[in-house]
Amino acid sequence: MRYPRLLIFSLFVLFAISGRAAPDEAALGKAAGYPAARSLKQAYQEPYLVGSFSAMDSFNPSCSLPPTDKPVPLKKAANETKFHYRFAGRPALTLDDYMQRQRATGLLVVKDGEIVAERYNYARTAEMRMLSNSMAKTITALGIVTALEDGLIDSLDDRAETYVPELKGTLYGQTRIVNLMRMASGARYVEDYSGQDDRARFNDTARRLGIVEAARSVTERSDPEGERFNYAGAQTEVLGLVLRGATGRTLCDYIDEKIWKPAGAEAEATWLLNPVDKVELAQGAFNATLRDYARLGMMMANDGQVRGATVVSREHLLAMTDAGKQPEAFRPGHMQYHGSTYFGYGLQTWILPGTHHRRFMLLGVYGQAIFVDPQLRLVIVHTAVGKDASGDASGNHLGAERDALVRGIVSTYGEW
Repeated sequence: MRYPRLLIFSLFVLFAISGRAAPDEAALGKAAGYPAARSLKQAYQEPYLVGSFSAMDSFNPSCSLPPTDKPVPLKKAANETKFHYRFAGRPALTLDDYMQRQRATGLLVVKDGEIVAERYNYARTAEMRMLSNSMAKTITALGIVTALEDGLIDSLDDRAETYVPELKGTLYGQTRIVNLMRMASGARYVEDYSGQDDRARFNDTARRLGIVEAARSVTERSDPEGERFNYAGAQTEVLGLVLRGATGRTLCDYIDEKIWKPAGAEAEATWLLNPVDKVELAQGAFNATLRDYARLGMMMANDGQVRGATVVSREHLLAMTDAGKQPEAFRPGHMQYHGSTYFGYGLQTWILPGTHHRRFMLLGVYGQAIFVDPQLRLVIVHTAVGKDASGDASGNHLGAERDALVRGIVSTYGEW
C-alpha cells in the first residue's frame, strides 16, 4: 500500500514532536519513574521535585477540601488555539517549544470557560494534584475577605491580635490585617530562599514549636507598618491564624465551604499541615489539579460570580487585584521588589503592569502561576519545577520566558 507523501511527512512530524524530551528529564528522575520523596527536606532535591510536587500530600500531613457535587463545566474547545510568542530574539515560538525549553510540569489555557490548550511534561496528568507554593497566599486572602463579608472579621484595619489572642503585644499581633495582606508589616525579615534566611528560621521554629511561637519570634521592625512592601510568608501564616480565630474553623473547612466548592471544583484538593500543631501552612502547600486552579481563576476573572451566585464580592476582588486601589508605593512601576518595579502587589496577589485593563497573578516559587485577565475572560495555569526558587537565578530565565509566553497568549485575543 502506498501512502501520500503529505501523510508520511505529517506522521513523521507528529512522531518527532511527541518524541521530544522535556528539559532535564534524567536529572529529575525519569529513569526511576519520577519518584516522590519520603520527607519534606528530600522533596526539594532535584531527583524528587517532579514526583513530590504532584504528590506532596502523600508524605506530609494534610487536610482535605472535597469538591462540589456539581462541578463547573470545563470542556475542551472544538479546536485548539495555536499560540506564538517571542523570547530572547528568537523567531516565533510555540507552546510545544516552551514545554521543551522550560521545566514546566503543566500548562493550561482557558478562554471564555473553554480549554483552548493543555500540556503536561514528565508523565504528569490532568488528574494529579499540583503543589501551589505561594499561590496559596491568594487563597488565604480570599478566605479573609469572605470572613469579612460574613461579619466574622469586623474590619481589615483590625489588628491581628483581635482574633489571635496568643499574639497580643507581639509585632505581628499589633499589625493591622490589611498591612499583613499587603506584605507591609514593617518587620525586619529576609526571605531569599538561601536556606539561611529568616524564612528558614521561621519555618524551623514552626515545625518544632508551632506557628504561633514562630510568629512570636519576629520582634523587630525595620519600617513603620503599611509603608513598604517586604515579601514574607510569615505574614500569611499570621493571616491563617487570624482566619482560624475569626471563624472558629480550620482553613480547609471554611475555604472548602466558602471558596472551593462554590468555585465549582471537580476534584479533591488538600492543604498540608504543620506537623506539631496541625495548622494549615497558609503561605503555601495547597494542592489541586490544574483544571481546578483554572476554575478558581475563572471565578476571580468573573468578578467573584459563579453560575450567577456571588462567591466573593467584586468590591473585595478589586481591593485584592486592582492597582488603582493600592497605595502608590504598591503599584506596578513604583513598588520595589528584587531591584525591579515590574510588579505591583494588592492583597496577597501580584498585579501586572499594563495601560489597558486589570491583570493579576497568583505566584509560587519554582514557577507556579495563575494568570487572570478579567476583561479577556482568560486564565492561564502554569506549574513547574524550576531549578531554583525564583526561577531565574539559575540562568534558565523561567519567569522571564513565562512572561513572554503569557504576553504572546494575550496578544492572540487583544493588546497588553
